[in-house]
Amino acid sequence: MPHADHRTGTPPADDELRTLDAHWRAANYLAAGQIYLMANPLLTEPLRPAHIKPRLLGHWGTSPGLNLVYTHLNRVIKARGLDALCVWGPGHGGPSVLANSWLDGSYSDTYPDVTRDAQGMAKLFRQFSFPGGVPSHVAPEVPGSIHEGGELGYSLAHAYGAAFDHPELLVACVIGDGEAETGPLAASWHSTKFLDPVHDGAVLPILHLNGYKIANPTVLSRLPEPELDALLRGYGHEPIHVAGDDPLQVHRALAAAFDEALDRIDLIRRTARQEGVPERPHWPMIVLRTPKGWTGPKEVDGEPVEGTWRAHQVPLAGVRENPAHLAQLEAWLKSYRPGELFDADGRPSADVLACVPSGARRLGATPYANGGLLVRDLPVPDLDDFAVPVDKPGATLHEPTRVLGGLLEQIMKDTAARRDFRLVGPDETASNRLQAVFDASGKAWQAQMLPVDEHLDRHGRVMEVLSEHLCQGWLEGYLLTGRHGLFSCYEAFVHIVDSMVNQHIKWLKTSRRLPWRAPVASLNYLLTSHVWRQDHNGFSHQDPGFVDHVLNKSPEVVRVYLPPDANTLLSVADHTLRSRDYVNVIVAGKQPCFDWLSMDEARVHCARGAGIWEWAGTENDGEPDVVLACAGDVPTQEVLAAAQLLRRHLPRLAVRVVNVVDMTRLLPHEAHPHGMTDFEYDGLFTPDKPVVFAYHGYPWLIHRLAYSRNGHHNLHVRGYKESGTTTTPFDMVVRNDLDRYRLVMDVIDRVPGLAVRSAAVRQQMADARTRHHAWIREHGTDLPEVAEWSWTS
Repeated sequence: MPHADHRTGTPPADDELRTLDAHWRAANYLAAGQIYLMANPLLTEPLRPAHIKPRLLGHWGTSPGLNLVYTHLNRVIKARGLDALCVWGPGHGGPSVLANSWLDGSYSDTYPDVTRDAQGMAKLFRQFSFPGGVPSHVAPEVPGSIHEGGELGYSLAHAYGAAFDHPELLVACVIGDGEAETGPLAASWHSTKFLDPVHDGAVLPILHLNGYKIANPTVLSRLPEPELDALLRGYGHEPIHVAGDDPLQVHRALAAAFDEALDRIDLIRRTARQEGVPERPHWPMIVLRTPKGWTGPKEVDGEPVEGTWRAHQVPLAGVRENPAHLAQLEAWLKSYRPGELFDADGRPSADVLACVPSGARRLGATPYANGGLLVRDLPVPDLDDFAVPVDKPGATLHEPTRVLGGLLEQIMKDTAARRDFRLVGPDETASNRLQAVFDASGKAWQAQMLPVDEHLDRHGRVMEVLSEHLCQGWLEGYLLTGRHGLFSCYEAFVHIVDSMVNQHIKWLKTSRRLPWRAPVASLNYLLTSHVWRQDHNGFSHQDPGFVDHVLNKSPEVVRVYLPPDANTLLSVADHTLRSRDYVNVIVAGKQPCFDWLSMDEARVHCARGAGIWEWAGTENDGEPDVVLACAGDVPTQEVLAAAQLLRRHLPRLAVRVVNVVDMTRLLPHEAHPHGMTDFEYDGLFTPDKPVVFAYHGYPWLIHRLAYSRNGHHNLHVRGYKESGTTTTPFDMVVRNDLDRYRLVMDVIDRVPGLAVRSAAVRQQMADARTRHHAWIREHGTDLPEVAEWSWTS
């Protein structure tokens, strides 16, 4: 790449070019120093092996390009007085963002012991990828960051989430060309169809094509420019190209490209906000081609490095052992002329800082990257206004998520002016019975609209797109920049974002240990259309394992709730929507479900997380012979039906019914903040009586949560055991041995002495299952005694 190229734009003056280059060289020096040096930060003495870290970790290849973007973002932020945030997509860009936040002073503001002088520079260098130090990624510890770049694919979705409902914010997003090969990133280009130029901020994607991944060329870097342009224009962008390897030429071209892009953004906003032009705009983006590992060693041991995959990590690996490599490293670092960039005390020179904005406009100090500073309490209305009346348990039925939809509609109305709540989901808001929200807000949509369409709205805050990755990424970016939201999804397909929720949980866990990061609104999932009522869609739609996945994660961050009816769902939603710094998973049905608890009872029960339903059991204030436990709406119904059968057929048997809403209550108190002490657990489940537990998901999760408890050998769990098909609702529970008849048989099998005394009852239960199999094959519906069942005490 012997030249620099850009389509249009105004070049900066020579003095400005000189200061831009000084800032960029300083950032490059600091990035390389973090990878290699643990002493002698200003090279005031000849470089020796003792100055080099014993383990060389980090990624140089992407750093010069990120430094270049940071330098030029500083320029336009300062010149135009912008509120800006940058999402750094390339995976291991930590050295660059750390270097630049140290240069702009925000790092020292956050960590006062890392001062902006030689002593602080030495600490900056030593701590990078060092035991007790900081990671190589742009992690929560880095001021100005909302994005962990360790897993690729999510940067652009995060950037759009940050821009929604922040009308004056510019969100730049650097996308590495390796990251651009991932499916989530490819889908993220479609976010332009959801960005409202009136109420939302602007996203400026910067596709950085440095040509290589770890060991291979990247797809987009090898496309001919006309083909790449056609792809990006097809996604709805107008690309502005900058390419080259001559620093001053590239500075001139990139400055002009930023000016052109921001002028176009200003025009789009002005037109939409003043003239109300309804056509979807084509937003600008920058395509930046610079060599991988630019300004680093051109060759090492006779092999080309700069501009190749060899520059990806540590270009000179044997520096401590190889004197030639040590000399080459010293020459490389001195090529940046650090004596011009830092004074004798290690402070950045005036030229280096000429482009840096001040105060909260610094990228490392923007409050948008510390969203807890901006978040306001969500106005959750009084639950009594939405609760269903329950005079006695099991007398009425409601669709729990439809009831919740009324609450969400009111929250949408109450946040209409402040615009800080969004509902996201993959094309399922109405399917999940939440369509009441459409009376308060339509569905965000900037593309073509037809007369047959319903609820589409250019200014809507309900977001539907058939990509769970986009829903997750948008909501994460939205929450991390100070807003609230809920992700509604079919239970089986939320697994698509397993890896994304991993990263968000890790982010929250780390953030909670950083006193300068203010708590953000929790990431809330509503999983419905669940395993037990996917009888019409069949086996492909039946998977309750997301709960297992989440409960493997950091206990201080994760919460899982299985409300058994409409009022308990309202109570759980009220708690989770108000909470901070958690990932909350709520599993609730959308089909008609019996109402078990009044609103007041639901509040108390959900606050306990697990409790005895005295009205359902037959203890009579004595010690139970058996505990019937349940978690989830369908298991709760089956347990109550089993309890009713036991009351009828074995009236002298003392049965305790326990319902669990908060799954983490089953964990030991030492393992989770919500966990029960052994004393509490024994009081609820008994230390020595049989426990038959009907659980919504995979049964072994209950064993894992309670394996250390007294009486674990008496714990018998029924749940989903991967037996599904298109069938009747009750046949799903029969197929998985979760039905009321099997539960009664389990009680007879496990209570000492019952197997002989109650053999006839057990036989009746087995016969009922046989009748069920014959009935559904003849009639295609469930047995009348099941379909017409209701609770009677």
